[in-house]
Amino acid sequence: MQLKIMPKKKRLPAGRVALILFLCQMISALEVPLDPKLLEDLVQPPTITQQSPKDYIIDPRENIVIQCEAKGKPPPSFSWTRNGTHFDIDKDPLVTMKPGSGTLTINIMSEGKAETYEGVYQCTARNERGAAISNNIVVRPSRSPLWTKEKLEPITLRNGQSLVLPCRPPLGLPPPIIFWMDNSFQRLPQSERVSQGLNGDLYFSNVLPEDTREDYICYARFNHTQTIQQKQPISVKVISAKPNRERPPTFLTPEGNTSNKEELRGNVLSLECIAEGLPTPVIYWIKEDGMLPTNRTFYRNFKKTLQIIQVSEADSGNYQCIAKNALGAIHHTISVTVKAAPYWILAPQNLVLSPGEDGSLICRANGNPKPRISWLSNGVPIEIAPDDPSRKIDGDTIIFSNVQERSSAVYQCNASNEYGYLLANAFVNVLAEPPRILTSANTLYQVIANRPALLDCAFFGSPLPTIEWFKGAKGSALRDDIYVLHENGTLEIPVAQKDSTGTYTCVARNKLGMAKNEVHLEIKDPTRIIKQPEYAVVQRGSTVSFECKVKHDHTLTLTITWLKDNGELPSDGRFTVDKDHLEVADVRDSDGGAYTCVANTTLDMVSASAVLSVVAPTPTPAPIYDVPNPPFDLELTDQLDKSVQLSWTPGDDNNSPIIKFIIEYEDAMHEAGLWHHQTEVSGMQTTAQLKLSPYVNYSFRVMAVNSLGRSLPSEPSEQYLTKAAEPDTNPTAVEGLGSEPDNLVITWKPLNGFESNGPGLQYKVSWRQKDGDDEWASVVVANVSKYIVSGTPTFVPYLIKVQALNDVGFAPEPAVVMGHSGEDLPMVAPGNVRVNVVNSTLAEVHWDPVPLKSIRGHLQGYRIYYWKAQEGSLKRNRRHIEKKILTFQGSKTHGMLPGLEPFSHYALNVRVVNGKGEGPASPDRVFNTPEGVPSAPSSLKIINPTLDSLTLEWDPPSRPNGILTEYTLKYQPINSTHELGPLVDLKIPANKTRWTLKNLNFSTRYKFYFYAQTAAGSGSQITEEAVTTVDEGKLAGILPPDVGAGKAMASRQVDIATQGWFIGLMCAVALLILILLIVCFIRRNKGGKYPVKEKEDAHADPEIQPMKEDDGTFGEYSDAEDHKPLKKGSRTPSDRTVKKEDSDDSLVDYGEGVNGQFNEDGSFIGQYSGKKEKEPAEGNESSEAPSPVNAMNSFV
Repeated sequence: MQLKIMPKKKRLPAGRVALILFLCQMISALEVPLDPKLLEDLVQPPTITQQSPKDYIIDPRENIVIQCEAKGKPPPSFSWTRNGTHFDIDKDPLVTMKPGSGTLTINIMSEGKAETYEGVYQCTARNERGAAISNNIVVRPSRSPLWTKEKLEPITLRNGQSLVLPCRPPLGLPPPIIFWMDNSFQRLPQSERVSQGLNGDLYFSNVLPEDTREDYICYARFNHTQTIQQKQPISVKVISAKPNRERPPTFLTPEGNTSNKEELRGNVLSLECIAEGLPTPVIYWIKEDGMLPTNRTFYRNFKKTLQIIQVSEADSGNYQCIAKNALGAIHHTISVTVKAAPYWILAPQNLVLSPGEDGSLICRANGNPKPRISWLSNGVPIEIAPDDPSRKIDGDTIIFSNVQERSSAVYQCNASNEYGYLLANAFVNVLAEPPRILTSANTLYQVIANRPALLDCAFFGSPLPTIEWFKGAKGSALRDDIYVLHENGTLEIPVAQKDSTGTYTCVARNKLGMAKNEVHLEIKDPTRIIKQPEYAVVQRGSTVSFECKVKHDHTLTLTITWLKDNGELPSDGRFTVDKDHLEVADVRDSDGGAYTCVANTTLDMVSASAVLSVVAPTPTPAPIYDVPNPPFDLELTDQLDKSVQLSWTPGDDNNSPIIKFIIEYEDAMHEAGLWHHQTEVSGMQTTAQLKLSPYVNYSFRVMAVNSLGRSLPSEPSEQYLTKAAEPDTNPTAVEGLGSEPDNLVITWKPLNGFESNGPGLQYKVSWRQKDGDDEWASVVVANVSKYIVSGTPTFVPYLIKVQALNDVGFAPEPAVVMGHSGEDLPMVAPGNVRVNVVNSTLAEVHWDPVPLKSIRGHLQGYRIYYWKAQEGSLKRNRRHIEKKILTFQGSKTHGMLPGLEPFSHYALNVRVVNGKGEGPASPDRVFNTPEGVPSAPSSLKIINPTLDSLTLEWDPPSRPNGILTEYTLKYQPINSTHELGPLVDLKIPANKTRWTLKNLNFSTRYKFYFYAQTAAGSGSQITEEAVTTVDEGKLAGILPPDVGAGKAMASRQVDIATQGWFIGLMCAVALLILILLIVCFIRRNKGGKYPVKEKEDAHADPEIQPMKEDDGTFGEYSDAEDHKPLKKGSRTPSDRTVKKEDSDDSLVDYGEGVNGQFNEDGSFIGQYSGKKEKEPAEGNESSEAPSPVNAMNSFV
């Protein structure tokens, strides 16, 4: 049940048992809430909700609609009276009434006249609980009559005479609005000399020649019918002769020295005085024996009309208007009497009672003259209404006692005097209803922290229920707080905190039953501006940026809006808003002002402002700008225990406005010579209220800051010593850690002298076991930040607190932190260690965790030791074995061992690790890795070349990673155009390290691919290239005469690089190459192609392609000009060996390598370098002398 809401509220302190909050039952009227679900079921007498005005003026051109709406349960029926008798709407075909409504519609647009339906109407709404009646509605059609015809003679008068042009509009309903215009429908100008009176006449204090015109027309506008009536034009002619002599004022209206005016309370009192004279008089107003009311007095019509709005009886009295000009003054007294139609002092209110209760209806009204009060019951005068034993009438009050359901009725109170009447309906509804809670179930309330929270519990019941509130499950306590319970059932938490979050239950009870409802409360963090926009001084044309960083509750949506001078930002592209920044480009003078950042969420709003000052660009020569001069004349006033006021005088700002002042303090008692930041204030302030701490000997200094920097500090102020007090805070960073298995080391960050708040700073250190029943043990220490508790059990949790105290008293109760006594090495090794070999290089290890009690410390993780061991010698050689360690953090019970060697024998153990160290190792577990693919053979050499054979020697792979099963040798020839021939595949037994290839072509280059194999597959390959020897018969044809064919074999044993003929030949070749390079360069620039390219295109073999340098796949070179492919080659070291890691197949050296070049016909000339196969080509020039053998091969 919802009580009448009163300003009074009741405070209930919290208790140690379940706090039950009660609403005391009031023996007073109940108000039925306008709740749709409640009204559907609740029986209720009729109530008039809408009706037409008492004086109802209608438009005769439209249908007449007389409103009457009412509510009630069951829905009321409606009837009407007209001029005091029953109005039978069924007998008039033009009259209809809406279904479920009492509103009448009279269709006069089709036929009939509005005048036929003039009269006094009254509506009655009735159901089984009573009858309510409307006001008497006087229906009258509006009237806009024409002006009576009249002949208006022209008016002729002399310059300076007074004049009144009468309007005399026709009487209309309602009265028309009067205004004067000319034939062009332009309003005639008015002034102190010419003005319109309240009666519509046009007054001239004196006329001038320019007043001559023939179209002074008075118009009457009838707003109700939207029509305008026009008077015949009046002609005025002013003879422009010498003006009349000046004269003192006389009144044109009102006449005589005195007049009377009567007005009704609440209306507008209008008093008018219009005077004539030459020169034009001025009007003044005064009230005799009083002042004109302020805020309600207005002057109209050039002070010729005095208006007082909302007039009351206190405004009665004598008002005097004074007309004055240079020749004299005249006054007129208006006696004002304020009467009053009835008005309510206390209108009767609906009364809802339960059987057996008492109540009353009070009807008090006032007026002038005093109104008469009369009562009706269900629309019938109470003197002739059916008798009710529970009812007693006492003047303006009806008293009810011991009511029953038959006492339900609607009562009407009528207050009337000669100026009007008031009519009010008030029902008495006797109900017996169990409690109902009208607030929606599970309503969620969201409130900002540290603000009031209001939890609604709208209710209804008869008799009036009591209200109880619970927090959480029923029976839980609302402890250690103060709650406010409002009489409408609302629970108020004056300062909501985070712990106020939860579910609250409202319970309503009366003798007929009980109802309850749950609501939920969430407390949100307040929105805060953590970085405010700052005052800025910028030059015209520059760019300025304001920053506004906001912190808010992440569950709420944040909106940031920027304002300029409390209005919207200009719609100008120069203003850019990006998240928490506002940027103004090309600053203009008009951009100066206050910029405000407004941060809004659905629950709160904060704002911060900064002022932008725009200055002119620096003139030439530029004035000297500098940091401000230091402030001076520091003075301390209002010296209190915890605050003091500091004032100062600013120094010169040196042509840059001071943005802020920085105040610092020195504690001469504890930290002499050290200055600390106290606060900052705006550059507009020269005083600051400073908060102080106890027991500090303060000195202050001030620095000024402008856009160029900070001034030097001011001279220090006088010293001010504050009184001692108990500490405000306790030590921070309190920890409890053991350094030995049997101790607990308690440490903390001590308070500094500033925080001690007084002499004799000490610390009360307290501890007890967390899981025990021991009392707190305490010790008081001073000048230390550590205390060691000895004789503790190993690794036991302790509760610890450290409280500061001084000679004045103790700090607030400190927070309790948890620590542990010292750790010891773990006692137990992990059990059930299992190894799962994933592949040849990876194994997975599992183990069972060590019980926490056996760890005896903070679990850091588990550590795996593993090593490669020889079978059968695991224990014998352990001391010489290199072990590897992997640590797994936390409580993991498995881990992966990467990087194992294939085909190897491993052992491992697992240990648990805590803060003290490692525990014992688990029993060793051994495992074997499977075979893997081998590495490339360690080396490959080609020896003993002959005309048709080559011998290969190699070293086995350094990492066989298993048992070698065989070697694979693949080789193919390379012709003079660097194309690869057919590939030959040969298998060689694993026990061989030498192999001779026979039946090869003479003077032919071969490329070899060689790799080993195990059961797991093929390993990485190593490549090599070699050339069979040249045919001596052909060689003899090109050798000098002294070198015969019979000496060919011997010549191969001689270093021909030292022979003169060879040196000459090589010089000729070098010259030829140089010419070729120049020609190629010219042709390339002209878009030509190399002959070698054409040959390669002509002899392309789709099955034998050169291999890509990167991955061993087949690829091509690309011409720099047309991007068509060129063949790639490979390089071979000069010692005929290839390193094991250089196993990728590549033909890069057949291209533009360092030591390889093309002849004009595309043949290759040069020595094969000893570079690795993956090295990139570095140029077209060789740094080494060409090999004679290769030189011979180039001619083949």
